[in-house]
Amino acid sequence: MTNVLTLTNVSKSFGALKVTDEVSFAVPKGQALGIIGPNGAGKSTLFNLITGNFLPDTGSITLLGRDVTRSPAMDRVRMGVGRSFQIPQPFEGLTVFENLLTAAAYGQGKREVEVQDTCVSILGDTELLSKANTLAGSLSLLDRKRLELARAMATGPKLLLLDEIAGGLTEGECLALVATIKALHAQGITIIWIEHVLHALTSVVERLLVLDFGRIIGVGDPDAIMASKEVREIYLGMEV
Repeated sequence: MTNVLTLTNVSKSFGALKVTDEVSFAVPKGQALGIIGPNGAGKSTLFNLITGNFLPDTGSITLLGRDVTRSPAMDRVRMGVGRSFQIPQPFEGLTVFENLLTAAAYGQGKREVEVQDTCVSILGDTELLSKANTLAGSLSLLDRKRLELARAMATGPKLLLLDEIAGGLTEGECLALVATIKALHAQGITIIWIEHVLHALTSVVERLLVLDFGRIIGVGDPDAIMASKEVREIYLGMEV
């Protein structure tokens, strides 16, 4: 099976603090991988290394068979890395549709007229078609999360990174968003998802990776990982 992403012995330090410590894993095409870990475990840093916002001190990162270890973030977007952020960051003065057009045009390096049909399709996939002409700044939290997902999809990702996209939602809102993510994954999109809401995460992903103090302490079947005594100790008191 072809790997979309491969990290080999990737480390990153900020001063004396080693935030990512010899991290190695691969994500096959079409798989959904969940990443969990307590606050400060290095999850966001790992995403920033994958996207090119940070460069590793040591190790290598391969995307679709190409070494991108030193490649800038925009190159990786154009290669197919799409990302949502934990706190939605839309252009609030633009409509939902205009937000998607902007993401698609810049992310794919195309003219807006070339990506209009794709954006309409993504609005349908993310339950936002009825809000196409609504200003992004007036959306509810759920719809802002949907827009964050839609904007990441508009860049044409071969690898979709989701950063705590279920955070802050009610149970019903969370279930609605998870249904959308499941539908996107069913289309064959490869996903890496950082999430604290574990029941949402484990309802989608096929593999679970656990980070603690920048190191991988487990990776594999979600049920087996969550049955681990070490993982349960780390997550004592968290939402399971």
